[in-house]
Amino acid sequence: MATFLVLTRFTDQGSRNVKDTVARSDNYKQMAKKLGVTVKELYWTLGQYDVIALCEAPDDETMTALSLSGGSLGGVHTQTLRAFSADEMKAILAKMP
Repeated sequence: MATFLVLTRFTDQGSRNVKDTVARSDNYKQMAKKLGVTVKELYWTLGQYDVIALCEAPDDETMTALSLSGGSLGGVHTQTLRAFSADEMKAILAKMP
């Protein structure tokens, strides 16, 4: 499984409905599960991003489908980052000429 960080900012609509954010996160987890994605952790944050999720997905395409599905609901803008463990990074570096 590949690891991803999803950085989320509330839209105006999301800010207006901020009291529903925990319920929306439960819906996000259910949507993820249907796609085969596991939401390992989810945190509300201070600063540039409002919510950060740590997810595991079978591939980039599946994670992209989840990010697009979540964003299409109108409450958030997302930025999805592929994350690599130390072991994965060692394998990547070993491929360098």
